[in-house]
Amino acid sequence: MATAGRAGSEARPLPPDTKMAAGAAELRRLQWRLEELEQRVGLGGGGCAPRKVADELVKVQVALNNIAGKRERIKILFKKIEDVIKYLDPQYIDRMAVPDTMKLQFILAEEQAIPARAALLEQVKNLQPILDSTSIQAVPDHAAKLQRLSQIHIQQQEKRHDLTDSVKTLLEDYNKMTLLLSKQFVQWNEILTRLEVAKQAKPVAE
Repeated sequence: MATAGRAGSEARPLPPDTKMAAGAAELRRLQWRLEELEQRVGLGGGGCAPRKVADELVKVQVALNNIAGKRERIKILFKKIEDVIKYLDPQYIDRMAVPDTMKLQFILAEEQAIPARAALLEQVKNLQPILDSTSIQAVPDHAAKLQRLSQIHIQQQEKRHDLTDSVKTLLEDYNKMTLLLSKQFVQWNEILTRLEVAKQAKPVAE
């Protein structure tokens, strides 16, 4: 019955005194919740003087206002903070609408390059079967074989360098030997010439 009576009273407009009483009760309830919150975060009670959350927030707001009043750049930033938040939103660019005239200008600016790019895309499309062929797909499987062949090639290059050095040494020895033999032949030729001259001159002297 009491509930039904209270519901009926709520349906009727409340007098001003009742509204003020309700407002005061709501204010006291909010104050009680704030004090409870302060107790939970450790700002109220204890040995130190209690600090109210609302007071601290007011102090922070006053300090920010003082800083903004002294520095023109910060004041401007505070005025544009909503724009900054909007610009920092990752979806801001997605929401930007590009006018059709701007799109048309972009297309006209690339008018000469569009046919060439279209031709390249057509070539890529025509070469797509080759890229999808089994030979191209099997390239990763041949990586180990290619590595072994590379090692063999490096070893053969080292052997070729050694063989080149050996051939170079043999050629140098051959040239030295040829030079020595040439000198020796020249000496023998001179000796034979002198002997022949001496042999021819001996009968004349007799």
